[in-house]
Amino acid sequence: MPANDPTPKPPTIGQSIPYDRFLDCVHCGLCTSACPTYVETGDENDSPRGRIYLMRSVVDGRLDLTEKVRGHLDLCLDCRSCETACPSGVQYGRLLEPFRVEMQQGLQAAASNDTTPPQPKKPDWFHRWIMYGLFPSRKRMAWALAPARLMQTLKLDRLANAVGLTKLLPARLRRMQDQLPTLNKSLPALPEFLPAKGERRATVGLFLGCVADAMFRRVHWATARVLQENGCDVVIPQAQACCGAIHYHSGAAEPAIELMQQNVAAFDNDSLDAVIVNVAGCGSMLKDYSHVAEEIAKSSSIDPSKFVSKIKDVSEFLADLGPRKPVGPINAVVAYQDACHLQHAQQIRQPPRDLMNLIPGIQLKPIAEPELCCGAAGSYSLTQPEMADRLGQRKTNNLLAVNPDIIASGNAGCSLQLQAHLKKAGHDTPVLHPMELLDLSYRNAKLSELK
Repeated sequence: MPANDPTPKPPTIGQSIPYDRFLDCVHCGLCTSACPTYVETGDENDSPRGRIYLMRSVVDGRLDLTEKVRGHLDLCLDCRSCETACPSGVQYGRLLEPFRVEMQQGLQAAASNDTTPPQPKKPDWFHRWIMYGLFPSRKRMAWALAPARLMQTLKLDRLANAVGLTKLLPARLRRMQDQLPTLNKSLPALPEFLPAKGERRATVGLFLGCVADAMFRRVHWATARVLQENGCDVVIPQAQACCGAIHYHSGAAEPAIELMQQNVAAFDNDSLDAVIVNVAGCGSMLKDYSHVAEEIAKSSSIDPSKFVSKIKDVSEFLADLGPRKPVGPINAVVAYQDACHLQHAQQIRQPPRDLMNLIPGIQLKPIAEPELCCGAAGSYSLTQPEMADRLGQRKTNNLLAVNPDIIASGNAGCSLQLQAHLKKAGHDTPVLHPMELLDLSYRNAKLSELK
């Protein structure tokens, strides 16, 4: 075709991504040993540099976006461990995430002759009703968990498993049932305001999220009490919503933008010194709002930069504030699992360890392969169950190898994944958030008093 041919070119995936980002990767391979899927499969196409090469080839029009290519990209956990390992500063998340959005929108590969504007691909029943309909809503999650909590109380869940009733469920719903943790008595919702204890040192907002609030509300209460003990007024805006990670990481752009706008508006409070997050995945997403606005919300009138500047993981915030020393002893060996979106996406590793080391009696034990993902990765454990199980088993083995009394993790998804694999392995080692341990120590309470 002549160079000056006026025929319009078909739309291709990845055109919104600055091309220089692809060129940052020099294909040195130092990321491969840190990539969970490459470590498991040994397939170059399942490595960060391999996926970057695939994406760049699609953008260049040298490769069609076939199901096989898409499969290698979908298998990525988006754990961002490659960013930690990369000496060239490759922004892998800023490549994969907008690329996935465009994939989901159904853009044609460059070799296509169809010049019709692409239409978003309609989500399947699981994405539409469960991932996008149920998970992001705190109220719907509470309603859905009520019968599950009752079944656990009456041990009907065990009966259903024993007689094989759960085998009648669709595979992904059966997996959801298998990954349900023990649902303790439902706690009341957090109020809009909790006052500081002693001299007020800061005023903070507390982000609740969706699944985390429904399944791990006790962690929110523990976090709020720890903040109060450290002289913080805690504000909990009731208008806040899901962070949007479920949608964004699966390529559903519009709902992610709407949730971003809702959260920015909910925390539009000049009196807040910080917005505190205790779920690593949510914190990473909230800190990425400026990227989301740049990449997919170009028409948005809301500037999230002020909001983003206030986002702090609770361990990060307390380390900066200077924590008051807890006094209650917890005599236990603790294995700490680094959540990927805390250690890689947010580059926070030492603060959680420093906080737990303040607790009298705690013995923190390092584990093997701390940089590798546990396989949870948000909804990944539901959409890529085989790889999620391989990684979950690998992580569980590494944690149990240090004979811990307690496993600590700063992410709700990791906790669900680890609890499921511990249960499968016949272990009842509790999986707790570092804030739960701090809260117990501040209250001088025992593990049996966890609430």
